[in-house]
Amino acid sequence: MKAIQVDAFGGPEALVLREVDDPRPGDNEVLMDISSTSVNPIDWKIVTGAMRNMIPLPLPFTPGVDAAGTVVAVGRNVTAFVPGDEVMGYIGIVGGYATRAAVNAERLARKPRNVAFAQAGGIPAVALTAWQALFEHGGLRAGQKILIHAAAGGVGSIAVQLAALAGAEVIGTASSANFDYVRSLGAAEVIDYSAEDFARRVSDADVVLDLVGGETQDRSWSVLRPGGVLVSTVSQPYTKHGGDRGIEGKWFATRPDGKQLSEMAALYESGKLRTTVDSVYSLTEASQAMARSLTRHVRGKVVLLTEND
Repeated sequence: MKAIQVDAFGGPEALVLREVDDPRPGDNEVLMDISSTSVNPIDWKIVTGAMRNMIPLPLPFTPGVDAAGTVVAVGRNVTAFVPGDEVMGYIGIVGGYATRAAVNAERLARKPRNVAFAQAGGIPAVALTAWQALFEHGGLRAGQKILIHAAAGGVGSIAVQLAALAGAEVIGTASSANFDYVRSLGAAEVIDYSAEDFARRVSDADVVLDLVGGETQDRSWSVLRPGGVLVSTVSQPYTKHGGDRGIEGKWFATRPDGKQLSEMAALYESGKLRTTVDSVYSLTEASQAMARSLTRHVRGKVVLLTEND
């Protein structure tokens, strides 16, 4: 099989395509031919070594948390899938930039029948992240107001749709070029982060979803109502910024969950959710794909197609 490997921490140039041995599925695992994967910020944070203290990995390793493809074999304890099933999943912290992977069956869901592999490879990580951020950690409910930063990005695009489907009032921050796109996802209002101070436009929000961090996170406390929640996928919010207003700050790591992903797959199949593909690269172009993601100006997802597609 072919796999992208990282021999030493660095930038996109650290990604090297080579032939490696096929994995063997364990008793609870599925062996899958990967048709597509995608580039997520966690990938380049791991590749650069920024996460090495939190996520120690032996070198070399194969990046990639997403995978969509076809089951070719199953372990003896696996009953949910059979060879030939088309599946997708948040497969783990590494392993997706390859033509084949052994994956715990509980991390997989069936690919929506009406979604092509070029889209499916970009669904699992962002869909699970958005769902868990909004509902498990943010406690978002119908009638509430939410501010979503980086609303045109991979997670942001899904979060806007899920929040709107839940009956929330959605405000997003994005570049002016993405205003129509973010509105098409369900946002009632969009703020140009480069030209306006969102803190002057938004008040009494029930939830803020921070996908940016830094100064953006710091200024987000002021837009929350007393008792509101700031949820970040980037860094632990400094709760003292919330003062004595009872505002909660939460940071979390996305949990692989095949059952939860199956529920969202049903939303994709019904047409209620969609993933926008920013650009598509081959596995041989993984360096270029990661460089594109590193611009931080991606609309939706950067996808990698393998020779199995």
